[in-house]
Order: sequence, then structure tokens, then C-alpha cells
Amino acid sequence: MNLTELRQRYQSGLSPRDLVGEILGRIASWDDPALFIHLPEREVLMEIARAVEGMPRELPLWGVPFVVKDNIDVAGWPTTAGCPDYDYVPSEDAEVVRLLRAAGAIPIGKANLDQFATGLVGTRSPYGVPRNAIAPGWLPGGSSSGSASAVAAGMCVFSLGTDTAGSGRVPAAFQELIGWKPSKGLVSTRGVVPACRSLDCVSVFANSIHDIVEIREVVSSFDAADPYSRRADEDRFPGRRIGVFENHDFAGDPDTPSLFADAVARFQALGYDVVEVDGTPLLEAAKLLS
Repeated sequence: MNLTELRQRYQSGLSPRDLVGEILGRIASWDDPALFIHLPEREVLMEIARAVEGMPRELPLWGVPFVVKDNIDVAGWPTTAGCPDYDYVPSEDAEVVRLLRAAGAIPIGKANLDQFATGLVGTRSPYGVPRNAIAPGWLPGGSSSGSASAVAAGMCVFSLGTDTAGSGRVPAAFQELIGWKPSKGLVSTRGVVPACRSLDCVSVFANSIHDIVEIREVVSSFDAADPYSRRADEDRFPGRRIGVFENHDFAGDPDTPSLFADAVARFQALGYDVVEVDGTPLLEAAKLLS
């Protein structure tokens, strides 16, 4: 599922409520009890979709379904961070969720994760291990396991995860997705259960770099209530620079070099500056790419 396909279907007469019905059918058919920690009743999701139908269709993410990692607040839905005893019900959306909903996006449910977002394999949850949608016999990756599996299984266009030390990039790699970790402060973490507040980032999973670019435009917003939030450099488009290593060790894998080259070419085609960072000290590289 991606933005281009979904918009074509909406132009052909599909409604957000129709789409929500389809997604609930997919979830039932997929039959993975470890995927969601909280999946609202059908009536709740239909009411959200009905409200979106009354919003302007010109909104950037009108009718776009997304899944939220269960350490990110959605108003009225429980947040557990993968720990039943931690359970609380927030009265407000996390800032990133608020921005997405204001843009017309539809939250579908709260996804499983390694407890308190601590882990990289997706197995450290009392709610079970979400199925890897690409290779069911393998781990889903963590800590944003359910968020990645939901996108890979076609239950949403994109999902929110978090990334403190790989939790958004590892599940993406395990399930053949794009996993975007923004530079620190570009996306507000207000309303996110902290793993390490000074390092936490909200990450995004999607099937397409093009989709990530559109979602980034919605969620990259200064939040005065988040002490780590920062204003994007006004002299250039925020986040339009990536670092790569000139010298690689792909452990002898025959496919990875061409896949890596293709990914770099795709970013360049989208207008990104690709910067080689071999030998650059970590802090200097961070400043270069921020």
C-alpha cells in the first residue's frame, strides 16, 4: 500500500470508511494476535473515517491509514510501551500524531514493540512476537516490531516507530521497508514514552521513499513545548542530505552492492545531497548532515 495507489483508488470512488473496512478484513485474515496491543472497535475506527470524509480532500494525507507504535500517545487509546502495568490513557495526541490527524490521516491501532523500546529483535514483549511479513520464520526486528510488520503486511500506508539506537532502522531492514530516522529535533517527541530523551526520535516506516518525503513535510514542525525540538535550516529543505561511506564491507553478499547503489541513486533523483563521510569524526558528521 502506498500513497499513489491509494489516491488513485479514492479518485475511483473508494471512501475512507470502505478502506477501513478492508483493513480490518486484512487484519482478521492475517491473524497475528501479537501485532497490535490495542486495536479499537470497528465502530470507533469508522467514526474516525467518517470525520475524515468531512475534511477537505486537499489535505496532504487525506484518508491515509497509519499505525502507531505503542509508546506514542493517541488520545483516548491506552499507551503501554509494551508493559501492561505501565498502562495509561492519554488525554491528548502526541504532537506527531496531532499533525498527522490534522493532515487527514487515519490512525488504525497501537502496535507491539520490545518493552519500553529496549531491544532490536522484536521478541522482548509480553504481548508476543509480531510475525515478520516478509519471512515468517525470521524475527521481525525491533524495537518497532509491530509498526514494521503492519506496513509490510499491507495494513497501512505508513507507521510510526521510534529510533534511539536502531529501533526504526533494524525492523525496516528485516522487512524490506524504508525506515526513516530524522535528525534529532526535526520531529517532536512530545507524547512519546522516553527510552533516552536526549537521543529519541520518532521514525517512519513506508514502502516508498516518495511517501517518506511527503510524510516528512507534515511531521517536520517546530514544537515549542519540546525542549529538544529545533527549527529546520531555512536555507535548505529540512533533512535533504544523507551520509554514505565510500568504502563498504558487504560481507561478501552478491546482491547488496547493487541494492545500495540503487538506493543512493534514488535519493539523488529526489534531490538529496549525498555526502561521503569516510574518516569524518562522528560529531562533525552529525553537524554536516543535520
